[in-house]
Amino acid sequence: MIEPNPKGEVWIFAEQEDERLSETVLELCGKARELADKLGVKVGAVLAGWNVRELSYLLIAHGVDNVYYVHDTRLEYYRTQPYARTVCELIERHHPQIVLFGATALGRDLAPRIASEMRAGLTADCTDLQIGSYTDAKTKTDYHNLLHQIRPAFGGNIIATIINYDRWPQMATVREGVMRLEEGNPQRSGKIIEEKIEFSDFDMAIKLIERHREKKKVNLKAARMIVAGGGGVGSKANFKLIHELAGVLGAAVGASRAAIDSGFIGKEHQIGQTGTTVRPALYIACGISGAVQHRAGMEESAKIIAINWDKEAPIFGVAHYGIVGDLAKVIPMMIKAIRARG
Repeated sequence: MIEPNPKGEVWIFAEQEDERLSETVLELCGKARELADKLGVKVGAVLAGWNVRELSYLLIAHGVDNVYYVHDTRLEYYRTQPYARTVCELIERHHPQIVLFGATALGRDLAPRIASEMRAGLTADCTDLQIGSYTDAKTKTDYHNLLHQIRPAFGGNIIATIINYDRWPQMATVREGVMRLEEGNPQRSGKIIEEKIEFSDFDMAIKLIERHREKKKVNLKAARMIVAGGGGVGSKANFKLIHELAGVLGAAVGASRAAIDSGFIGKEHQIGQTGTTVRPALYIACGISGAVQHRAGMEESAKIIAINWDKEAPIFGVAHYGIVGDLAKVIPMMIKAIRARG
């Protein structure tokens, strides 16, 4: 654990692969900028890899002031230990007060290693971050300018605010898609600070022999329109209606956890707290009751249409338009109307 540093920067880990930043990193840039402005400090980013210096300018354009760039052939591909050593070493050198990671597969692997090494707390899968205060009920001590780490808890039934007032840096992973992706400003200026890390034999003990990547088949985050089905669709055979409606609209196909658990469609289509968070221009929820876990992943959609036979279904609470009826009758009528319009 490092000593508290009220003037320490707000950092993000700039996850990159094949010389491309994760979209979550750019989402975090805007939130880090907001937090740093409230604290009156700068935003820093740790960028590690090989021949990825150009990504620094993209980070600066999205709100970063200082990019801590580690250029090393041994960091060309992600391995937990050398990347963890890199971030820990930089934290010890520069003493940031907040460090943020995307809650990606890589971020969920890396962040706990760093938190353990730094003896710091870590809140996983945050959906919001704010700066606030805390008063210890026993000692009556007031703590100011702390990171309030907000996330669903107890299966999404409550929203918890977690505060680390005596462990530094304050660390969190943030769910993909929950922060708005702000437009970058290429005219912003910032510093690129080149750093060197000494790796031990232990750091490099795991060798990368071969690298195989499976092409992503579903990209719900990039979809402008999504048609999603839930447990109310009834069967895998009936789920063909969801695919057909999506087909005539040119939309992606999504699903609630109930539909996934029932075997109607693969997990890569899941939207919600334990799936993908989406913000399409149009979201059509078919046979989805609207549990809080699902709503957390789609309620920021620009327009939401809900189809459900139960007029009391919670999904209608977030829908802009609601259709109470049997989806087996409603969806074919929608498909026919869309085709008729050409």
